[in-house]
Amino acid sequence: MLRGILLLAVGLWAASVALIGWQQRRLIYHTKPMRVAPATLGLVGVEEVRLPTPDGQTIVAWRAKAPPGRPTVLYFHGNDGSLADRAERVRKYQAAGLGLLLMAYRGYSGSTGRPSETANVADARLALGHLLAEGVPIGHIFVYGESLGSGVAVQTAAGQALAGLILDAPYTSLVDVAAGRHPFLPVRLMMIDRYETLAHIGAVRAPLLVVHGEHDEIIPLALGRRVFAAGREPKEMAVIAGAMHANHYLFGSYQTIFGWIDRQWQARADASR
Repeated sequence: MLRGILLLAVGLWAASVALIGWQQRRLIYHTKPMRVAPATLGLVGVEEVRLPTPDGQTIVAWRAKAPPGRPTVLYFHGNDGSLADRAERVRKYQAAGLGLLLMAYRGYSGSTGRPSETANVADARLALGHLLAEGVPIGHIFVYGESLGSGVAVQTAAGQALAGLILDAPYTSLVDVAAGRHPFLPVRLMMIDRYETLAHIGAVRAPLLVVHGEHDEIIPLALGRRVFAAGREPKEMAVIAGAMHANHYLFGSYQTIFGWIDRQWQARADASR
């Protein structure tokens, strides 16, 4: 009987592993395909742009141009939600006098195709290229990565002479996050989309800001600290006291982020005189 119970338990474990391995991208990417025009949400000065990809897909992004003499933020969102869910963030960035290009991954907010690490990073680089083609200098661009998007942002920023890189709740690798949440599953062997942040952070030459909620329940603060430690100077880390994963804006993170951007922007202006 004991042997039968053990065989049943092993069989159930193996079946769970197989199911999770098969469905892993559905577990990572919580896509929201509905496309919403910025104007329907009351956003002013924000237009939808459509970026064709080399493999025949179309990426939807929201674009708000920067006031004269101000920088632009290239923003990569997390694994959940949509562009529409971040409308209030767009307003905050506009109110701070910042331009914005907020890109939707494949399968989100009207972008076609299916998300993957390879596709997301390629599309992110395409979005950066779109800003450059508009005439926005590379040194006028801050790249921002939120949660899952921090892994996209690091790879996009590597080797680029950006104004700065902001990582919001970053992780050492997505594999480390999954292993912490599922210690009894062989996720290190199973995962296809790995987002190995530590493998890329050393190639980032831009000033770095790491923002992390003190009580982040999704991506442990310890992982964010390790990312910060691996980054090059100049760098700063802001641990938002009392905050969790997705609510640090309630604890003053906008002021922290915008203040850091303004300091970097001013320092760049002073250095060019």
